[in-house]
Amino acid sequence: MTTQPLQILPSDLDPRGLPNHVAVIMDGNGRWAQRQSLPRIEGHRRGANVLKDLLRCCKDWGIGALTAYAFSTENWRRPHEEVDFLMVLFERLLRKELSEMHREGVRIRFIGDLTGLHASLRREMERSMEQTQHNDAVEFNVAINYGSRHEITQACRSVAERVEKGELSANAITEELLERHLYTSGSSDPDLLIRTSGEQRLSNFLLWQMAYAEMYFTDVFWPEFDRHQFHQALLAFQHRDRRFGALSEPVKAQALTA
Repeated sequence: MTTQPLQILPSDLDPRGLPNHVAVIMDGNGRWAQRQSLPRIEGHRRGANVLKDLLRCCKDWGIGALTAYAFSTENWRRPHEEVDFLMVLFERLLRKELSEMHREGVRIRFIGDLTGLHASLRREMERSMEQTQHNDAVEFNVAINYGSRHEITQACRSVAERVEKGELSANAITEELLERHLYTSGSSDPDLLIRTSGEQRLSNFLLWQMAYAEMYFTDVFWPEFDRHQFHQALLAFQHRDRRFGALSEPVKAQALTA
């Protein structure tokens, strides 16, 4: 991981008001490459380097978790050459970066339907998760072959099977129970979602988990999303009034009945 400027938390950010968990939709790799007259795969390679530094930045600035949308269930529709390159890139990055991430205390976790991936890639994923499982400097979740609707459907199916077997009554089904059957079980929900390249939608990403996340959209393509851009996203986050359905200030009873 290459250290970039702004290693220390900028002075205009309140360390008490930082998100604990940031999720990112890394959009615009291919479009960035095309604007540079480069092959689309070069955009993905550059985007991987940006993600590495963002992970380091989260550690430097005291943000506990980062979840990256690396490959969705819909991304299989892309050209075969691009998909094959991405799978090889994931595997190479794990082999190349694992030792350093482990030394820096990164705990790696992959979420999604991993059964649909190449056996060699799955082995690297399992090795990285096992090797880093006790690290606690920063949690790094990588969503690969991930689709939130599929995740929720699978969770419901698992709970229904328990009901059919008599292990669970229907009245015992709660939000907390369902959450324990999601890919993200054991992780906190994201506080902030960042999506680059001007798109403003969730694209089937963490639909359950982002019920109360703040959303930040930027026109910047992902390969250009550096620490300065991340700084701006965090400034915007700290200006949000996060009420979670409540009111910022108490309201007098007579005002409510007026």
